[in-house]
Amino acid sequence: MGRGAAGRGSHGAGAAGARGAGAGRVSGHLLVTGGAGFIGANLADRLATEGHQVLVLDALRRPGVETNLQWLRRRHPGRVASLVADVRDPAAMAEALRDAQAVFHLAAQVAVTTSLVDPAEDFGINLHGTFALLEALRRRKGGACPLIFASTNKVYGDLGAIPKECGAAGWQPRAAELRLHGVAEAQPLDFHTPYGCSKGAADQYVLDYARSYGLPFAVLRMSCIYGPRQMGTEDQGWVAHFLIRALRDEAVTIFGDGYQVRDVLHVDDAVAAWIAAWQRIGAVAGQAFNLGGGPRNAVSLLRMLEEIGAITGRPVKIAHEALRSGDQRWFVADARRAREALELPAPIAWRDGLRDLAAWLMRDGAVATAPRRLEAAT
Repeated sequence: MGRGAAGRGSHGAGAAGARGAGAGRVSGHLLVTGGAGFIGANLADRLATEGHQVLVLDALRRPGVETNLQWLRRRHPGRVASLVADVRDPAAMAEALRDAQAVFHLAAQVAVTTSLVDPAEDFGINLHGTFALLEALRRRKGGACPLIFASTNKVYGDLGAIPKECGAAGWQPRAAELRLHGVAEAQPLDFHTPYGCSKGAADQYVLDYARSYGLPFAVLRMSCIYGPRQMGTEDQGWVAHFLIRALRDEAVTIFGDGYQVRDVLHVDDAVAAWIAAWQRIGAVAGQAFNLGGGPRNAVSLLRMLEEIGAITGRPVKIAHEALRSGDQRWFVADARRAREALELPAPIAWRDGLRDLAAWLMRDGAVATAPRRLEAAT
């Protein structure tokens, strides 16, 4: 099993329940907005394991995330407190920020498809909610604490202007430098879809508040993060979604030709980067970093499905539909700046991470009652 599984401990899924003993604000805490979500729950778990007091603020809007919150509070009684609230609620945010030592801002509307259906809601959560948080920190008595913001590779648009070609391994850029290293932070921003606009504008507001007001804020532009506690759907969290469907022997819908390439990063590696950014905020404030698996963890959708078929012991059923708006045929993050500035180790290999996720899904996750056909994952 990969490094992620070895260091994680036992993941459990429990009954939903956000309040009760331990709920509410704690003093001198680390605030994780969206802390019941996939990345947020893993981050909160690591912080609490390291001995920090953690306050999870989450509206619990995404189905299933209440189990993550219950899991956190069972694992860390007395260390993890919860506040069920929306980031757009000024009173709740004021309460959450009081005495906070740092803010990890992951609360967001996370799906491109949802942003196209309801752009006003997407704007309200992703941009207005983030702006209100920045203002609250700027005006906070005693000064702002460090803030790390969850941005996205979608700030670079669909990369349609980059010449590409499609081969057996999937879509690749023709430029040798891009094939070797991926997309660097110098790539021009090009917001596509309401989601890209809301997250991209928030990304720029965070950087400008650091620049204009000298505040200790930084941005992580994340590629495809996957791993335990991910409730993958067709709209977001595609690696987990593919595995869940395959383990249930259900068809996976591919939008486009399936040769789209993404660099995937295990959540353990992402969490390590988030904590390192906070611990090194004096050196990285005002900067944005790409955070992804890089060229060594770049894989096409079809290749991922082949590997999932090897894990489950049967070919994955596939249905095809048209390419979706704003989809990138190829995106691989050049994460060298992040690895150097944050002193990050080489990321977990995607095949090892995929088996780690499959084992969690079978043991504790969304398909725990499915037939156990994971010989290749053990």
